[in-house]
Amino acid sequence: MTFVPSAGATVDPLGYADIRSAAERIRGRVRPVAVAPMEDGPPSRAQGAGRTWLALEYMQHTGSFKARGAVNFLLAHGREGALPEAGVTIASGGNAGLACAWAAAALQVRATVFLPASAPAVKVARLRAYGAEVRLVEGEYADAASACAGFARESGALTSHAYDDPHVAAGAGTLLDEIRDQVPELDTVLVAVGGGGLFAGVATAARHHGIRAVAVEPEGCRALHAALEAGDVVDVPVDGVAADALGARRATRLALHAARRGDTRSVLVRDRDIVRARRTLWEERRIVTEPGGATALAALLSPGDGGYAPHPDENIAIVLCGANTDPATLVAED
Repeated sequence: MTFVPSAGATVDPLGYADIRSAAERIRGRVRPVAVAPMEDGPPSRAQGAGRTWLALEYMQHTGSFKARGAVNFLLAHGREGALPEAGVTIASGGNAGLACAWAAAALQVRATVFLPASAPAVKVARLRAYGAEVRLVEGEYADAASACAGFARESGALTSHAYDDPHVAAGAGTLLDEIRDQVPELDTVLVAVGGGGLFAGVATAARHHGIRAVAVEPEGCRALHAALEAGDVVDVPVDGVAADALGARRATRLALHAARRGDTRSVLVRDRDIVRARRTLWEERRIVTEPGGATALAALLSPGDGGYAPHPDENIAIVLCGANTDPATLVAED
């Protein structure tokens, strides 16, 4: 599935104060991230003083980091008196839709989720289990998004977005401070990028602490990388093993702004390295992630092929951001 963010000529950049406000709102409503050492890191780091840590955000409510942004979005609008009786609506068959439905149920807000009719039955069932009204639309994501926009106009429902919203990005960014609380010597954080909501939030918090943020994208889903090259957000083709989660045709301007500030890097990884990272997590730690959830690790496992090559004494956190996948696909992959 591919996502196209809303267009806009300008954007107000996120600030660290936005991340802290989000952390106050969502405290007690999301699961604090668990951080575990990756004892047997890449061979190139074996003799160094630095360490690599795995941020296990796939253990978050609904199986991805998206829960943070979804609940912050609803709480922020609620406190502003901007939650209509019609509730919230979103077009998404992926992690964002699940997170929105979960957050709405937790806050007793009506949720209407639009999906392409081809969406997997298991996701439809899970959305309905959260109490969301599910509307299936013939066609692709763009058709579902169009139907969602029409519903919002007619009903007055508040429209949420998978990543192109400052409240969503700020909520995602709360992850970085939780990692740093457990790894105070942290130098660098590696984050998978689709549309860039997670990266925008994490990079904003990282900049405040003087921590490097590395944006990791599949070669076939390079919306942020292309935006940096072009100097503005641009549309890109989408393809590859992680396209269902990271397949944004255009990065958000929030992410582009964050990528231009502080100590940030943008790297691309191959599909085969994503597959290898996912298998490594399963075979060595019995961790099951979706391909997008293993993309950040792929950058560290392939430093000579466009990935990220750390210094020997560098302390690194890798965000494992999602696990909404069929474990059987681990066996099916080549």
